[in-house]
Amino acid sequence: MGFRISSSSSSSCFCLQRALLPPLTAIATSTRALRRSNCIPSCSVSYQKFVEFALDETKRHTHLIPSPLQEKFSFMNSKDVKGSFSMLSFEAAKIRLLRSLIIQTETMQVLDFTVFPKAEYDVPIFCANFFTSAKTNIIVLDLNPVHDIINQYEYKEKYFKSLIPLGLKYAELFPWGGKLTSESIKFFSPIVIWTKFTSNPQKYDILYSAFREYYKVWLELICKAVKETDESQIFHNLEAQHRYLTWRAEKDPGRGVLKKLIGDTLAKDMLRSFLFNGVDELGSKTFNDYFPQYCCQEGNLNKKGNIIGKSFENRPWNARGEFIGSFSWIDVDV
Repeated sequence: MGFRISSSSSSSCFCLQRALLPPLTAIATSTRALRRSNCIPSCSVSYQKFVEFALDETKRHTHLIPSPLQEKFSFMNSKDVKGSFSMLSFEAAKIRLLRSLIIQTETMQVLDFTVFPKAEYDVPIFCANFFTSAKTNIIVLDLNPVHDIINQYEYKEKYFKSLIPLGLKYAELFPWGGKLTSESIKFFSPIVIWTKFTSNPQKYDILYSAFREYYKVWLELICKAVKETDESQIFHNLEAQHRYLTWRAEKDPGRGVLKKLIGDTLAKDMLRSFLFNGVDELGSKTFNDYFPQYCCQEGNLNKKGNIIGKSFENRPWNARGEFIGSFSWIDVDV
């Protein structure tokens, strides 16, 4: 199994005027590879256009340069050579990492697209995780808060008060997707789209519209964001992002799919080095440091059980974006 390498160099500066994007060699390489592969069927939805929209829209506001990660994570096949992984990663003046992963196999398609701001900015993390098979779709689209919005009123007011109408619009079009645990809900915002639906072209069109609107809103936030100069606040932002990365690297629901397709070693490397890059570099705290409720008496991570507390079968925010749920933590086997 090999990686295809693409690299270039450029200087980085964030500006509000239109800037040229470096050649997307990886897109062309990956697309040609997909066309040559007879094992990848044509799908009713193409997540490639989601990524292309995001890159085109981003370059209207900033100058992107390829991340050093692009040299290692660009393209690879699954163990059975029936699936493909296409990866892109970039940086910018206010963006620590913009990265995308598209997985295509004979039976499914996955998009994992996330943009992390630099620690000098407390802007939410843009997150799009889409899973599609012939019969079902599992969707998460959100501006993941960097800081606690359930207890920190000022942070919620700063970034989400004006976005509540947008969230309500798509909450009507995409019903709540079912039980979401209280351990996970703290990483989502009042405008999160968490939904499941059967595959049909109309739903994909609405999903594409939602992705575009949410991403444009995120770009507005990062463009307006003022660089933090207080070292203590920068550290606070950095630790909050590291906590987020630590949770996702350990508990991401896509871990099982990655292990099945590329094996345990490569899956772990992709999770920690690419998808949640920074978990080993931005801080020294461990999962047990941030989430001691998972720690066994021996100090090891509890693999047999999760502390999930209450499951929210319905959206736990009201029409004003106020959290109306409650937390009660319990140990259960899963």
